[in-house]
Amino acid sequence: LFELANGGTIFLDEIGDISQNLQVKLLQVIQEKSFYRVGGTEKINVNIRIISATNKNLEDEMTKGNFRDDLYYRINVFPIWIPPLRERKHDIIPLIDLLLPKICEEIGCKPKRISTEAINLMLRYDWPGNIRELENILERAVNLAEGDNILSKHVTIKVDKPGDDKKIMDLREFLERQEK
Repeated sequence: LFELANGGTIFLDEIGDISQNLQVKLLQVIQEKSFYRVGGTEKINVNIRIISATNKNLEDEMTKGNFRDDLYYRINVFPIWIPPLRERKHDIIPLIDLLLPKICEEIGCKPKRISTEAINLMLRYDWPGNIRELENILERAVNLAEGDNILSKHVTIKVDKPGDDKKIMDLREFLERQEK
């Protein structure tokens, strides 16, 4: 893939999950701007731009010894931090407007609308899986909805209702939680 990307850009997704062995090899390619094909003897030079993404905090991973600090400083030239979906719930409705027609087209069904009640349910959810989880839930809802409307019963997420938390807490913790 590095050879194919020569003169262009390569996207390395989930770079925080690659093994220590692969991190060493990737660092060598970035530093030397060259590599050898598996089993090859000819050095291949490349000129590429690398874009990488991860859902992990690489600084924490370096501290734990899971990610090489020299690789981190090589790839961290221009970081762009995108907050998780739970911290930008105002993006949920535009994302639904973008994703829902695409999902309907991919599945091969007529375009569907989503009810206000279903949207409100999605706005109360914390989205631990971020946009990928949103896509999956929308796809499931499109498949479950019999007609043209997606209702809250088609959105298979569990949103904790106030008072659902059975944990016993002291008064100070309860007040802080309610004020928050």
